[in-house]
Amino acid sequence: MMGEQRKITVESPKKALRVLHLTFNMGIGGTEQVIRQLVQGMASQSVESEILCIDGHIGPLGEALQQSGVPVYKLARKQGFDWSLIKAIRKCLREGRFDVVHCHQYTPWVYGWLGAWRTDTKVVFTEHGRFYPDRHRHKAMFANPIMAMLTPDIVAISSATKDALVRFEYIPRKKVRVIYNGIDPLQKNGLEAQKIRDRLGVRKDAFVVGTVSRLDPVKNQSMMLRAFKEFSTKNPDAVLLMVGDGPDKEKLVGLATEYGINQKTIFTGFINNPLHYLAAMDVFLLSSHTEGTSMTLLEAMSLGMPVVATRVGGNPEIIEDGVTGILTEPDDFFGFSNAIESLRDDAVLREMIGIAANLRFTEKFSAAAMTASYRAVYTSL
Repeated sequence: MMGEQRKITVESPKKALRVLHLTFNMGIGGTEQVIRQLVQGMASQSVESEILCIDGHIGPLGEALQQSGVPVYKLARKQGFDWSLIKAIRKCLREGRFDVVHCHQYTPWVYGWLGAWRTDTKVVFTEHGRFYPDRHRHKAMFANPIMAMLTPDIVAISSATKDALVRFEYIPRKKVRVIYNGIDPLQKNGLEAQKIRDRLGVRKDAFVVGTVSRLDPVKNQSMMLRAFKEFSTKNPDAVLLMVGDGPDKEKLVGLATEYGINQKTIFTGFINNPLHYLAAMDVFLLSSHTEGTSMTLLEAMSLGMPVVATRVGGNPEIIEDGVTGILTEPDDFFGFSNAIESLRDDAVLREMIGIAANLRFTEKFSAAAMTASYRAVYTSL
């Protein structure tokens, strides 16, 4: 009798999950940073990612990803409602055999949802933030509940953003989950930070407060300047560092002159990698009218920096007032100034808040945690 033959089973390798990120563009901003983190963080986890920009240009983050081997494409959205864009997206989904189209922000969701209709591609929609002031759009009252019902997963980047989707976009609360933004922690290089201060002509004993942000009305930096005027009256060694560019720059420069603080306020313009500028600050400021999950706020916390921020949007979910930062009301320049003053006067408080902020960041807002949550969404579809 012949020996018993053993059946050998060879497991076929798992098919990689294919995800198309649909967005306006890949410029410099919070949404774009999230997409970059997801693409790079999942590269070793059997997820093949590509990016499609619908506003006619790719942007610097997209170009950097292209150079690293990530496919990034662009389409030029036409004025009005662009039916041809839907056809182009549908063609892309079918030819690329994508399992998931991840739509970032509302307009890409509309086009991505219609493009994926009657294909095998599942739709994920992430709302990254809201316009200020938010408003009801009555046309959305009819369309959005239907789209939401037929969208497998809808994500908001904070509970405040989720509440806005429910209130202003008529999306059922049970359809929306919250996944906080996450980033890789930054590492402070004290020598490089000091070089930045030297280059900007900031004295070694100066107390530097500042922000890294788009100079835009929604960021409410006019209130920040007024608060700094109040603060610097009592603290002549103070310097305000404004890192960024945007439509409000000319107005803000004018206000600094009007308030008599132009000699103490430094506008750097756009900085591609602002790490060392951020690290050169003693206190980070965020004065926005509204926020989802601010990436620069997370960056400051990862560096162990004390923060003064307005009590809006997702900020109270990130900052525990008096523990991991200080929160004030959005238009209270006097309260904002007093918060900076309290940190200026108490070095121990600054250090304790910085340590607590770093711990909270590590526990809840890391890129690894965010990436794991989105990958679980993709694989559950």
